Amino acid sequence: MIIRVGVLSDTHLHQVDAQFTTQMARLFAACEVIVHAGDLTDAGILAAFQGKTVYAVSGNMCNAATRISLPEQRVFQLGKFTIGLAHGAGMGMDIEDRLWTLFPEADCIVYGHTHRAVCHREGGRDGVLFLNPGTFRAGSYAILEAGDELRASLHTLGETRP
Repeated sequence: MIIRVGVLSDTHLHQVDAQFTTQMARLFAACEVIVHAGDLTDAGILAAFQGKTVYAVSGNMCNAATRISLPEQRVFQLGKFTIGLAHGAGMGMDIEDRLWTLFPEADCIVYGHTHRAVCHREGGRDGVLFLNPGTFRAGSYAILEAGDELRASLHTLGETRP
């Protein structure tokens, strides 16, 4: 069985609107899990993902209520894989090294903040998968699949990159 996950970050929305809800329904229709790597701005936007399992963290641009309701970092399981999730604000230029230290047990580390989409493995084929979906504000997101192995792909509204 493959668990399909929609991954986004840096939506920077203050409220859910019809366009966002429609985009989410279309883009993530085949996903049972949603991961949001922070800077939602307001946790209310998570209402667009009703019926799905959602893992989200707060970011540096989130309002006070969202910072209280969502953790800055979290660890969760996708099938047999351990996923580390953090926004990444305040980690400096060596953000991936800092995240690796923060989540030493993770098979995959998902982060945001930089607005630059990233999908690569450290330590070879079986190494840690680093995934940053970029900023959804610019139409960038990712799909993560957890089955016998972890696979991820980067997407921009209208195109796909492995």
